[in-house]
Amino acid sequence: MTYTTVKPPANAPTAPGEWSLSQVIEALSKPLPSSVLETKKLGGRTITYIPWHRAVLVLDRYAPGWQFRITNVSQIGGELIMTGSLSIPTADGIITRESTGSEKVDTSGYGETAANAESQCFRRCCARFGLGLYLYQR
Repeated sequence: MTYTTVKPPANAPTAPGEWSLSQVIEALSKPLPSSVLETKKLGGRTITYIPWHRAVLVLDRYAPGWQFRITNVSQIGGELIMTGSLSIPTADGIITRESTGSEKVDTSGYGETAANAESQCFRRCCARFGLGLYLYQR
């Protein structure tokens, strides 16, 4: 799938730090086209989410120069827990927000335990800047 469904505004940033934090949050907080989203069954209900690889493309458009890193990995009981930080250069400086992601170590679902925890952590960090945040409110 090529990512052409979200057309950036004419004044979209082309270099890190061109937009203020409020401009980045405003752009990232807009609802995404349904073609960018996916659904999955979770706990007997269907949830809509933005896959990590599409979140990357949105950040590339509206937050050039962004960086994500895992800052901690631990296991508590049968859960792998990752903490990560997402930093976005803005006209107000580099703004960093953190979140966590977790996955059961003995997962029988799709994907690998660490990759699933990292994906969840990354998407949650993105939501702290507004990206897909409205999806959590359903």
